[in-house]
Amino acid sequence: MRSYRLDKPGHPDGLVLHHGEPPTPGATEVLVKVHAASLNRRDALILSGRYPLPARPGVVALSDGAGEVVATGAAVTRFRTGDHVTGSYFPRWTDGRLRPDLADQLGCTVDGLLTEYAVLDEQALAAVPAGLGWAEAASLTCAGVAAWRALTGGGPLLAGQTVLTLGSGDVSLFAAQFAKVHGCRVIAVSGSDAGAERLAEVGADHVIDRRRTPEWSGEVRRLTGGAGADVVVETHGPATIEQSVRAAALYGQIVLLWVVGDRPAALRITDEAYAGSLATIRREFVGSRSDLEAVIRAVDVHGLRPVVGREFGFDEVPKAYGHFLDRGTVGKTVIRVAG
Repeated sequence: MRSYRLDKPGHPDGLVLHHGEPPTPGATEVLVKVHAASLNRRDALILSGRYPLPARPGVVALSDGAGEVVATGAAVTRFRTGDHVTGSYFPRWTDGRLRPDLADQLGCTVDGLLTEYAVLDEQALAAVPAGLGWAEAASLTCAGVAAWRALTGGGPLLAGQTVLTLGSGDVSLFAAQFAKVHGCRVIAVSGSDAGAERLAEVGADHVIDRRRTPEWSGEVRRLTGGAGADVVVETHGPATIEQSVRAAALYGQIVLLWVVGDRPAALRITDEAYAGSLATIRREFVGSRSDLEAVIRAVDVHGLRPVVGREFGFDEVPKAYGHFLDRGTVGKTVIRVAG
């Protein structure tokens, strides 16, 4: 069995290929043959040593992956051999609010899914529809759940509301897709032609080119008849927070999704921007297993397809990381583990 372990956090060459025997599941554990895994921004931060939660030396990388159950422990009741599953970002957080004692994360403090075989407790897994390709199924855990929580974590998202997304990253693409199935209008801000094209493909009603309109909040206001966006999915701050506040509706929600360690600038909002606003600013950080299951139901019922950008083989992991770190990519960067 082959696994990529982070032997030296903080070093680009610290992700090392290891060989060993497939693990044996305990009484409540499941052995998964991993078919695909995908990268998120947090994985790059973990590799560089800039992630707020210190990684365990030698941890198997990546939170996002999907595969097939090949063995179960004697007490397992939620899954059986042959089921298609994906891991939950916080493997011990099943529902409700996150508590400090539930903060372990796949690919950071506990072994992740950049491995040919993974053992996880049955409570740390969610079933995925067999109709989803492995690359698609491996794309939901982090970005999909983060986008879902951004839209639903502050209360019901209502048909007819306006959702504003920033950029064409994985979270923004998911947010646009989920907002459309809720019956919302989507306005997206993008700085690339490829990103704008893909946002339009997943349902964005308007795409504002921030290169031509750097003060894009005014265009959001114009498109909404002066009302502003009901939900702003803020993935680009802190530099964009001023424009997000100006673009938000009077009682809008601005949802902060960036990782603090990635952007160490101060969060600054001018008095002028906030003086006439009653908007709520809240922060989300991925979600529980029940949130992941809600995402999977939405994807299944509405026939959504996660946007996959490029796939790499298991022997091409360094190349996959390099491609992802380019940051000019659109769609999930996926590593084919099996096959």
